[in-house]
Amino acid sequence: MQQAVSTDPIPSDQDIPDGAILAAIDLGSNSFHLIVARVEHDEMRPVETLAEKVQLGAGLKNGVLDKAAIRRGIDCLSRFKQVLDSVSPYRTRIVGTNALRQARNRRDFTSAAEALLGVPIDVIYGREEARLVYLGVAHTLADDEHSRLVVDIGGGSTEFIVGQRFEPQKLESLQMGCVSYTRQFFKRGRITSKRYRRAYDAARLEVSHIRHRFSASQWEDCVGSSGTLQAIEAIIQDFGWSEGGINRSGLACLEKALLTFDHIDKIAIEGLSETRRNVILAGVAITAGIFDELGIKLMRPSRGALREGVIYDLLGRLSHEDVRERTINALMQRYSADAQIAETVEERADNLFDAVAGPWELDNSDRDLLRWAARTHEIGMAISHKHYNRHGAYLLRNADLPGFSQDEQETLALLVWCHRRKLPMEDLEEMPASDLQRVSRLVAILRLACAFKYVEQLEELPKVRVSAKVRGLKLQFPADWLQQHPLTSYELREEKAQLRKLGLRLAIR
Repeated sequence: MQQAVSTDPIPSDQDIPDGAILAAIDLGSNSFHLIVARVEHDEMRPVETLAEKVQLGAGLKNGVLDKAAIRRGIDCLSRFKQVLDSVSPYRTRIVGTNALRQARNRRDFTSAAEALLGVPIDVIYGREEARLVYLGVAHTLADDEHSRLVVDIGGGSTEFIVGQRFEPQKLESLQMGCVSYTRQFFKRGRITSKRYRRAYDAARLEVSHIRHRFSASQWEDCVGSSGTLQAIEAIIQDFGWSEGGINRSGLACLEKALLTFDHIDKIAIEGLSETRRNVILAGVAITAGIFDELGIKLMRPSRGALREGVIYDLLGRLSHEDVRERTINALMQRYSADAQIAETVEERADNLFDAVAGPWELDNSDRDLLRWAARTHEIGMAISHKHYNRHGAYLLRNADLPGFSQDEQETLALLVWCHRRKLPMEDLEEMPASDLQRVSRLVAILRLACAFKYVEQLEELPKVRVSAKVRGLKLQFPADWLQQHPLTSYELREEKAQLRKLGLRLAIR
């Protein structure tokens, strides 16, 4: 029997007490990581950590995950489930990274995984991954004023962050990782100096695009986050090639040692685990390219990583410090959105939501998306009043929105596009069937909320009785009110035809 996915967060009036248990899973391109942690004095203390080398990215061919990779991932999660079952779904977050970002058929995996675990899976953009990595690393370092560069080499992408204390200031994600580079430059496992040089040159070229923002003059300390960098440091330390951390001379010694082998399967270096053997050469090539292009002298690996960052971000969300709220407020300021109109639409949408949430099976995560769409529905006017809903959708779809998953960002953009005029049915119908009904209902609420916004600027809207059934909505106004407001009456009649396209009947009395 499939397990229902729980998306409803902890009630807003409930704080996270000391001793509460949180969990996070990082669905990486190389490995899956699970962490279960206990909250103690607003910090998290790991209770259980698990990791398995799944190599999801190795099964990504031409933008499609093969069935074997999907099966490896589901099998791993079925083992993680035994631990995860002890944690409330409301206190669990699962994020997917580069392999799932690139996979056109990612829902073949995420739908099966959500049914198995009963928790939604957030596929996150590269810069959001970078933000979460920094959050995880920052909590493991001294809380000082030094600016730092954090580098995280994953299976399919590498993240770069310059930040200070707990605040990231520059974020970037590049398409290079130890799994993808192994597949690209060391086909069939063959090792040659020429192949290694090609991998190194490719990494250095990729990093050159961000050199002006992340070079050594931009920060004081350098920190590495990932199993690859920890493995490199461990080997360099064991052989005495560094007195602490990763340095360039130690990397050169490791390069030379690895190039004595002619095949990845034959690599045998003391301190190198079996799970890292297949990707270590590509990892060293990427690391060397980063060192040389950015002018890094020394990198200190950190145990903090994406999974810890996800835990701290989840803790913030559950403690009413949701970074997504800051993101939306910053968008409104950047594009000079009318705060009074936004507040009016949000309040009206909230009232409509309360009336229909039960029959329409909407939860608090849907309410959040609706509120954010209400606040940002007019940001496109910063470009042009004509088609401003489309301009707003473009901004929301393509901007960096810290805290938002890829699906959340795309849904938010679609809500803003759909809030007025003709519905873009082709875009709506491209949505998975499992999401289409939910999003259609949010579109209906937002459209109706916007229909009243100019009335409420001039006068208080009378009490409107709202009732909903599974496939319909009824609005009942005081006698003669619609006759006295012909424009609003006309707009509501027009809405009947649009909502009918969504499979919803609108009745007006």
